[in-house]
Amino acid sequence: MATIDECRAALDRLSDNLAQADGSVRGAAALDRSLSCHITDLDQTFTGRLEGGRIRVDAVSPGPPAAKAEIRLAMAGNDLVAMVAGELKFAKAWASGRVRLEAGFRDLLRLKSLL
Repeated sequence: MATIDECRAALDRLSDNLAQADGSVRGAAALDRSLSCHITDLDQTFTGRLEGGRIRVDAVSPGPPAAKAEIRLAMAGNDLVAMVAGELKFAKAWASGRVRLEAGFRDLLRLKSLL
C-alpha cells in the first residue's frame, strides 16, 4: 500500500508532467477547475485546483471529499503511483473500476487527452 507521502509525490510528479506537456495535452491541462483525489485505501482526500497547466494541492484531509469538486478522482494509492509512473494505463484502470473520474461532460472530453 502506498503511503500518503508517496501519493503526494505522485500528484506533484503528475503536475510537473502536465506543466512540461505540449500540444493537445497542454491545452487540456489549461483548465481552471477545483479538484479532489480521494485515496480510498488510506481514506484521505487531496483537494486543490487544476490551473495554469498544473495541479495545486491545497489540503489533505481524512475521509471522502467534504465538498464536491469540479473534477473528482478516487482510487487506491498504489494505483495513483502506478499510473503516474506509467505502469498502469488510466483507460484500463477506469474500465475495471479501479479508478473513478467524475466531471462535467465538457471537462471529461478535454481530460481524455490527459489520460
